[in-house]
Amino acid sequence: MTVAVGLGLQDFPFADATGYWRWVDLCEAGGVDSLWQTDRLVSREPILECMTAIAAVAGRTRRLKFGMNVVSLALRDPVLVAKQCATIDVLSDGRLLPAFGVGSPLAPEWKALNLDTKTRGRKTDEGLEIIRRLWTESSVDFEGTHYRLSGASISPRPVQPDLPLWIGGGSDAAIRRTARFGTGWQGGPERPDEAARVVAQIRTASAAAGRPIDDDHYGAGFPFYFGSPDDPALARSMQAYEKRTGRDPLGYFAVGDAETITARIADYVAAGVEKFVLRPVGTGDAVVLDQTRRLIEQVLPRVASRWPKPTKVAAS
Repeated sequence: MTVAVGLGLQDFPFADATGYWRWVDLCEAGGVDSLWQTDRLVSREPILECMTAIAAVAGRTRRLKFGMNVVSLALRDPVLVAKQCATIDVLSDGRLLPAFGVGSPLAPEWKALNLDTKTRGRKTDEGLEIIRRLWTESSVDFEGTHYRLSGASISPRPVQPDLPLWIGGGSDAAIRRTARFGTGWQGGPERPDEAARVVAQIRTASAAAGRPIDDDHYGAGFPFYFGSPDDPALARSMQAYEKRTGRDPLGYFAVGDAETITARIADYVAAGVEKFVLRPVGTGDAVVLDQTRRLIEQVLPRVASRWPKPTKVAAS
């Protein structure tokens, strides 16, 4: 198995850029697999724009991979996104992990930008086809409902010969979209039992489409916190989750010690997931850095011991 743990941010919990870069440097030095930024264009809370953020991370780091979790493609021009991804992949020497989805119909962008949520699925499918072709073809003609291209091309193209294209979402449409376009699946709010259902359905659908997805290209994410469920630092995030979903947050948040967090990872591994985006809960530089440091020092060694990476065989 190739279980790998990355870290992600939704909002911007730091006082300023100094705290953010301290966090990035800690992840780079601490053996975190990858960094991920949530996509949000319209918000009252401070949230970084994901493409800009990962481009900055590309310049700051030398080892970490990074991605967007996930880009709401129907809100963006697919040619520009293809060009941005190719540029970041080139300048990072192949460390980009692009991930795309349709976006929640409840997201604030649709109303704020006066966009029709009913078209987001078709726009996303057309955009994915355009992006995939621009990454690999020298000239792209495309005639769709929402996009039309004539002899479009980008250069330089990505340095990864098969740049990953991860798809988010757990709906039937997202499963079909992953089977048609994706090289991996990135879960969002799915709990382990829900992730198991999605993984099984994607495996069936992708095999039927003649393009099976590698077993280690299924991902999931969840918030984590070293401490007690009663800690004030958790209150805002857990209340927001419960209000949004109507669910008990402790079924999704991993709150406790290193064993609790590792056990939650194990639940997802049993469901067929091997890649993780864990989000530290809390606000302020000290809290986020402390939570991240404890994950690096206490959880990553447990993961490495429990799911050791396959040994690479040297070429003879």
